[in-house]
Amino acid sequence: MATSFLPEILTNIFLVLVVTAAMYAAKATDLEETKLSFYIHDISAFGNPKATVIPVAGITGKAWTFTQFGTVYVVDDNITKTPDPKSPQVGQIQGLYLTAALDGSRTFATASIVFTNKEYNGSTIQIQGTNKDPATEVAVVGGTGKFRYARGYATSKIYFLDIATQHSVVQLNVTVQTS
Repeated sequence: MATSFLPEILTNIFLVLVVTAAMYAAKATDLEETKLSFYIHDISAFGNPKATVIPVAGITGKAWTFTQFGTVYVVDDNITKTPDPKSPQVGQIQGLYLTAALDGSRTFATASIVFTNKEYNGSTIQIQGTNKDPATEVAVVGGTGKFRYARGYATSKIYFLDIATQHSVVQLNVTVQTS
């Protein structure tokens, strides 16, 4: 007698799963997408009092450079609305860079975009991933404030590079979805 209920129970379980999946799919379409574009001003001249990227650890006996495997950098770069360093400040990008490839060709980055502008003040977007210049894509893995539960991606490309002064400007385009 118990076996006669089995097809009905399986049908009911299947219907519950279908309805649940449909509810989650409908919720996914309620996400709000935000596209941002701004410029990171990076000064990596070691010993420069205005440096915003500084090596803090590396392999003993090896030079701490961007191409030396194992070198760790701390970053606190200004973010502006345009490539001009005097343009309105959007915030800071604060985090770590690590030369992660044995051949020095890729870095791993984990950082917070900390907004200080009027529109997003106090909110953050967390990014993470490996990159290879001159253009790269990393994941948006979270956020706070207006970007709570954020997910998405960020692409970057070098806009300006002066090797002599070790100053660069990187264009960052971020696409995030929030609920």
